[in-house]
Amino acid sequence: MPRLTERTAEERRRRILDAAVECFATRGLHATTMADICRTAKLSPGAVYCWYAGKEEIVEAVARERHERERNLLESALGSADPSTGLRAFLDTYFEWLADPQEQQRRRVGVQVWAESLVNERFRPSVDEGIGQRALALDAIRAAQSEGIITGAADADGITRLILAIIQGLILQQAWEPDLDIESYRRAANLVVGALTGGDAPAK
Repeated sequence: MPRLTERTAEERRRRILDAAVECFATRGLHATTMADICRTAKLSPGAVYCWYAGKEEIVEAVARERHERERNLLESALGSADPSTGLRAFLDTYFEWLADPQEQQRRRVGVQVWAESLVNERFRPSVDEGIGQRALALDAIRAAQSEGIITGAADADGITRLILAIIQGLILQQAWEPDLDIESYRRAANLVVGALTGGDAPAK
C-alpha cells in the first residue's frame, strides 16, 4: 500500500475527529460506535483503526487539540503588559471561539466528557489537563495583585476560579441553549473584569 503524504494523512485524521465529534454530539459517547464514526467519516474501519484504537483515544485526541488552543490563548493573554487588557482580550477571543457552530458541537462533547470523568477514570486525566491550565492564570493574577493592578479584596485563587467559572458556565448553558446570546454574556463578563481591575468595561 502506498504511503500517505503528510497532507493526506492530516486530512484523514481531521475527517476522523470531525466525524467522531458529530456522532458524539448527536448520539452521545456511549451510543456512538466505531462503526458510526467510520460511516460518518466515509472511511474503512482499517483506515480509522490505524489512527485510533477506540472511542476513548478519539475523545482524548479531541480534548488535546482544544487544550492546546486554550493554552495558546492564555499564554498570549498573560504576555500582555496590562493584565486587564490581556484578560479582556482572552475572554473576547474565547467567546468568539464559542460562537463557531463547529466549536459548539465540540463543546457538547466536552460536557459529556466532564460528566463521564466523574465515574470513568480513563477520562479524568484529560479533564484535569484542561482545568490544570488555571495554574498559569493564577500566577499572573498574583503578580498583578502584588502590583496593585488587580484588586486584593479577594484572593488570587478565588478570582482565578471565578474567571474559569465564567467560561465553563457559558459552555454549560450553551449546551442547553445553542442560541444563547454570546455578545450579551461577553459584555457582562467585561463588567466583572472591570470590577476586578478597578476599570470600566470598554463600550462596544
